[in-house]
Amino acid sequence: MESIHLRAHAKINLTLDVVGKRPDGYHDVEMIMQSVNLWDEIILKEIDRGIELDSNMKNLPRGSKNIAWRAAELIRKEFGVSRGVNIYIKKNIPIAAGMGGGSADCAGVLLGLSRLWDLQIEDETLKALGKSLGADVPFCLTGGTALAQGIGDILTPITSRADIWLVIIRPNIWVSTKEIYGRLDLNTIGERPDNEAMIKHLGAGRISGIAENLVNVLEGVTIPMHLQIARIKSQLMEQGALGSLMSGTGPTVYGVFKNQFSARRAARVLRKKYRHTYVVNTVDRGIHIG
Repeated sequence: MESIHLRAHAKINLTLDVVGKRPDGYHDVEMIMQSVNLWDEIILKEIDRGIELDSNMKNLPRGSKNIAWRAAELIRKEFGVSRGVNIYIKKNIPIAAGMGGGSADCAGVLLGLSRLWDLQIEDETLKALGKSLGADVPFCLTGGTALAQGIGDILTPITSRADIWLVIIRPNIWVSTKEIYGRLDLNTIGERPDNEAMIKHLGAGRISGIAENLVNVLEGVTIPMHLQIARIKSQLMEQGALGSLMSGTGPTVYGVFKNQFSARRAARVLRKKYRHTYVVNTVDRGIHIG
């Protein structure tokens, strides 16, 4: 095999709770993550040596500052591969948006190179490699719907019968994940998510129950810093969303809609105000090959 083509899917948080801080500086979380059909396209081509990375996005790092590049370097080092690879990433997932775009690209390269070079790496080994690169990478490798614990790497798959239609808006705001977690005071967290209730609603396919149980404790940190996020949540609700939430540390916000028609109708209105407005629904995996 000389090349391989993949789609690496974005994720959203249906819930996000922070339950403690670890000695290593990371936070322990309990959150439900969900893959959606907004994806980056990745093409891997074997070359004689080295790692090359290119993209349709000019400001995407091309070298070791790019997590997908580091994934290729790790695979070559761990498995003694002398061959090289050219990585092309067509970015569709917004950058620094709380949707796991970089982690998805990293996961795509890990899985893709395992197939391209016929390394037959076991799933658990791939997840361990992914964890060494980023906390969200193990989820992006599997995708679908999962309860994530620890730093986000301990995953319990969730059976979901819900086909959820969402309108996602990425405002022109830049948020630092490190700063948001640094400002979080665990003693002042108010409402916390009910993950057990969310899991039940997902299993039953109850869209209204899912929408009513959207909770992200990091909104209490990010929204006071960026009031536009609260305005977007209100605008989504005004356009018929059943519920709305910030994903991750932000700034991306999404609304849950009862069906595709209502989601597309809302998006037509909101796209006039926000260029990066997407209509997506949920999917059952993180990476598609071919």
